[in-house]
Amino acid sequence: MGFKIKKSNMRNSFLLKALVLVVLLAAVLAVIVVAMSGGFGTGSVQAGRRPTFFEQFIIAGGAIVWFVLLPMSLITVYLVAEHCLSIRRRKLLPDGIGRSIGGMIRRFGLGQIEARIAGDNDLVSLATARALAGGRGDWFRMRNLLGESLQDQASRLFRKIEWLNLIGNVSPMVGLFGTVFGMITLFNDIVAAGGEPKMAQLARGISIALVTTFWGLFVAIPALAVHGVFRNRIETLVNDAVTEAEILMPEIRRDLVRQRQADAGRIAKIGQPVGEIADKSKKTIDEPIPS
Repeated sequence: MGFKIKKSNMRNSFLLKALVLVVLLAAVLAVIVVAMSGGFGTGSVQAGRRPTFFEQFIIAGGAIVWFVLLPMSLITVYLVAEHCLSIRRRKLLPDGIGRSIGGMIRRFGLGQIEARIAGDNDLVSLATARALAGGRGDWFRMRNLLGESLQDQASRLFRKIEWLNLIGNVSPMVGLFGTVFGMITLFNDIVAAGGEPKMAQLARGISIALVTTFWGLFVAIPALAVHGVFRNRIETLVNDAVTEAEILMPEIRRDLVRQRQADAGRIAKIGQPVGEIADKSKKTIDEPIPS
């Protein structure tokens, strides 16, 4: 039952992510189509008229803005929204999860805990399930597996938010590349004009060249800021999960001791008749053979 619920949740999450990506791609394509239909460079803005924001920062940005920086900005928005939904304390570390699992251990024993927490995806439940599955009844092995599982989950979450860090570091470089490309094109136009361009055209060309730098910083600053916020959140959640997991270890140890005592009692009960039979056999062998 828990596996079916978990599989259904994964399918719903995948469909939601796919829907969001489709919407974002449709938005990017709409912007590109409008920009291309409006023309390129300075030709889309009439002389003596102040360009609009769309003309100055979208149309004038060129292909680097349309096909690279603008999609990167929308991907950043998607990643931030997805991380806000998935990296939450309520989802990854519910209140009192350590005491809750400890109570189940006291009530049902270790044998039933793995099945009861199979559908839970929080940090402590996943670590507990892994420890019980691979512990083989060894308390020290379970404790090591519990810590290793929390570390693995923390690494997975850090890798998940690393895309924000990557976008935040790459987008300024892309913007700088666009600026350098624009300045080279501008200087070529100056040479073609005989070295005496009009000041309005020169200022307009420099403004267009700097649009890509604007977009690079516009994408990088929020991406790096949000990456730092999520990194701190993950570190706090993992540290709190370790504290919650420490609550479970005494309960696991006590249940293992109870199981060993119960097994020893059963062995003692089984071993008593065997001993009596052995004593009787010894007495029979020691008796003198009648003449």
